[in-house]
Amino acid sequence: MRPPFASPAAPLRDVCVELPPLRLPGPEVAPGPVMGAAAGVSGGGSTFFSERLRLPICCLGVFVCYFWYGVLQETITRGKYGEGVKQEKFRYALSLVFIQCVINAIFAKLLIQFFDTVKVDRTQNWLYGACSLSYLGAMVSSNSALQFVNYPTQVLGKSCKPIPVMLLGVTVLRKKYPMSKYLCVLLIVTGVALFMYKPKKGGDMVDEHLFGYGELLLLLSLTLDGLTGVSQDHMRAHYQTGSNHMMLNVNLWSTLFLGAGILFTGELWEFLSFTERYPSIMYNILLFGLTSALGQSFIFMTVVYFGPLTCSIVTTTRKFFTILASVILFANPITNLQWVGTILVFLGLGLDAKFGKTAKKTSH
Repeated sequence: MRPPFASPAAPLRDVCVELPPLRLPGPEVAPGPVMGAAAGVSGGGSTFFSERLRLPICCLGVFVCYFWYGVLQETITRGKYGEGVKQEKFRYALSLVFIQCVINAIFAKLLIQFFDTVKVDRTQNWLYGACSLSYLGAMVSSNSALQFVNYPTQVLGKSCKPIPVMLLGVTVLRKKYPMSKYLCVLLIVTGVALFMYKPKKGGDMVDEHLFGYGELLLLLSLTLDGLTGVSQDHMRAHYQTGSNHMMLNVNLWSTLFLGAGILFTGELWEFLSFTERYPSIMYNILLFGLTSALGQSFIFMTVVYFGPLTCSIVTTTRKFFTILASVILFANPITNLQWVGTILVFLGLGLDAKFGKTAKKTSH
């Protein structure tokens, strides 16, 4: 009997299986409205309301944090401690910025630990060190200037940041700016000139300074702010450095430099002696650093969810109301001409936020 054999196998052929395209979330997907709308449809209206409240919460966070930041900064640096002949002033700008940098670094580390653990930072350390020098120099100069000028002058001076940023962008980064940018900067310069102008009063023999030591410190702070912006742009362009990593490493380097500075100059021991005589100041200093870190986080949230234009408008409006609050709370006198200059500065900043944000890099 012939045993049964299996039929020969069919020759092998290529098999092609068509699969639907795999859709991965990319940068083109907007995190705000899309996620909120999807969640609102599937999970009720709570997320919808959180989306609607996100912008007011960010604006309120920026306003509240930096309002108290300004009040505390003026209270610490321009306040008088003690009574009578033994009355003292706070003169420890390095120690104040050192504590602020420590709190900023701790806050940035917490943000990375809980919200930014996936991203790997490949930025070279020496770039952070170089950036921190201009960063802390700008903060120390700005805080030191308050010993010689009032707070509205300091805020208005720091609001002129687009001027050195544009100048360094043209000379160092070879950027081309639209005519609207130059017109906005011209408005800012005109406003500052009106604010700084102090006409001599009839019969007054006192020669009031037009540009003194405090104004020079503000000019130095502005220049260092411009250098900080250029170095940060370089890191973002070449290493895609995240804001949290930049905040952490720049503040760590600043803490290292300032720690060495307050040790070698002996300011640390003078500062500790001052806090022993007036222990209540430590509460204001710690709160000052905390409001600074929280304010930076709210600014970052505003940029992420609503873009740099909305953030610029929010921060510009905040600065104007900070000046107004300083005039009311601390009785800082401002003349009518200075109010005109203030309005011109913030008008220029607002127009720059709206129309002057496009810059093209030249081909070279």
